[in-house]
Amino acid sequence: MKAALPVLGLLAIIGLWWLATIVFGIEPLLVPSPADVVASFLELPGYLLEQALITLWEAVSGFGLSIVIGVPLALLIVGSSVLERMFYPLLVALNAVPKVAIAPIVVVWFGFGISSKVLMVVLVCIFPIVISTASGMKSTPSELVELFRSLDATRTHEFFKLRLWHALPQIFVGLKVSITLAVIGAVIGEFVGADAGLGYVITVSGGSADTSLAFAAMTLLAIISVALFYGLTWAERKLVPWSEEHRVL
Repeated sequence: MKAALPVLGLLAIIGLWWLATIVFGIEPLLVPSPADVVASFLELPGYLLEQALITLWEAVSGFGLSIVIGVPLALLIVGSSVLERMFYPLLVALNAVPKVAIAPIVVVWFGFGISSKVLMVVLVCIFPIVISTASGMKSTPSELVELFRSLDATRTHEFFKLRLWHALPQIFVGLKVSITLAVIGAVIGEFVGADAGLGYVITVSGGSADTSLAFAAMTLLAIISVALFYGLTWAERKLVPWSEEHRVL
């Protein structure tokens, strides 16, 4: 039943979309019908899937790098009030800057290759990961901390065996937010400067007024985002079975 409800919701949206294009007589140049989008995909399935894999690789690579950088940074922030006062304002400032404004500079620095796209993903993803990890680490109940200390646990044991373990559900909240942002970050990088990827396809198809192709690319982006999100939700169920967060998903 849980699997059927999202499918029914998707079918309802597609049906309303199709009905709107018929009832209001919307030109395919403005909003193509679902049939037009499917036809556009069937014209270039190999090409579109190849571009989708490029965008997927950029998103996953940047997301993984965000975890490698963000989680240790959060642990440092939690472990030192000095580092927290030093880095928190910088993280907030970085998150506040529109990534579209940074993208051209990133392309100048790293070129049109995959490096600039991965860096854009990191810039988009790292803030939720750091904030969720740090907040989770700080939310450990004080009575559990006192119990660990009464058992002569070292600070390292307390940090990794209690605080980090207790923070896992909240860490996964940040990861699930970031995994969808990862796709957005990759597309932003492709919009500004790329010769491949779904963002590049959307840019080119927009320039040639091929709206159906643009919608096909956006549909693939949505599929990638949903697949990554629910893949991470599945991992959470396996790694953090006591979490309440994933029960509604």
